[in-house]
Amino acid sequence: MSRQRIGAEAVAAKGWLEAHRWLILRRVTQLGILALFLLGPLAGIWIVKGNLNYSYTLDILPLTDPFVALQSVLTGHLPETLGLVGVAIVTLFYLLFGGRLYCSWVCPVNMVTDAAGWLRGRLGIKGSAHISRASRYWILGMVLVGSVLTGALLWELVNPVSMLHRGLIFGIGAAWTVVLAVFLFDLFVMSRGWCGHLCPVGAFYSLLGRWSLLRVSAPARQACNDCMDCFEVCPEPQVIRPALKGEAQGVGPVILAANCTNCGRCIDVCSKDVFAFDLRFNNPVSTVPSAAPATD
Repeated sequence: MSRQRIGAEAVAAKGWLEAHRWLILRRVTQLGILALFLLGPLAGIWIVKGNLNYSYTLDILPLTDPFVALQSVLTGHLPETLGLVGVAIVTLFYLLFGGRLYCSWVCPVNMVTDAAGWLRGRLGIKGSAHISRASRYWILGMVLVGSVLTGALLWELVNPVSMLHRGLIFGIGAAWTVVLAVFLFDLFVMSRGWCGHLCPVGAFYSLLGRWSLLRVSAPARQACNDCMDCFEVCPEPQVIRPALKGEAQGVGPVILAANCTNCGRCIDVCSKDVFAFDLRFNNPVSTVPSAAPATD
């Protein structure tokens, strides 16, 4: 592993801006989406009404979170027509571009957990609790079963995203304690713990976008110099190895694992330009007979 700061080789080879291109675009997107939601209640400019659960843009475009809609159906409440149209639009989008695109490009809590990860590295905090990555799927299942049994949208009682929105609009209060808890958990208890091991929203979207078209690929994997920077910055580092190192086993260069967030950080920090965005079908494999499946 490189002894210098993560991404330093990429900055030296490509320049700072190119080595942070996708990170900058993600932040602009996340902050832009958040600003659109806040313009109405804070400035009276109603371009977008609602929140990430359900929104109505320019009084034309309905968008509905499929996870919230599913919970609603399980409680016995079918969304109205506009809500169902919104579900269809959002579902189609994530089927094409990747369900966990929500986690890295839309969800504002991603900025909170990324900040915790950045500070954790700067402070040199070592060690981490161990919680299986499969835990998020168990939590997802419990949320859905709980919605059936209680008739309530259980996740919305503790959803950090909704609480962050309310906190930004109405000021510091109890809502901020949940967001702060997520930050402190990722900082002191478990690296990438919330998004990578516990959040049921990420689990749901990984299932929704499992067969999506847009993927990160490693078309120039032969150029890899084993600096390990991509593994260090990836929020789901277990998804990289099959595509990056699986050529001898007949595995193609496209990352097919459902939990890849399409964040593009591996593209940014690679000084050899090993990674790029591509389509899942552009995935040539070697002639080695035994092909190993991608893992989550």
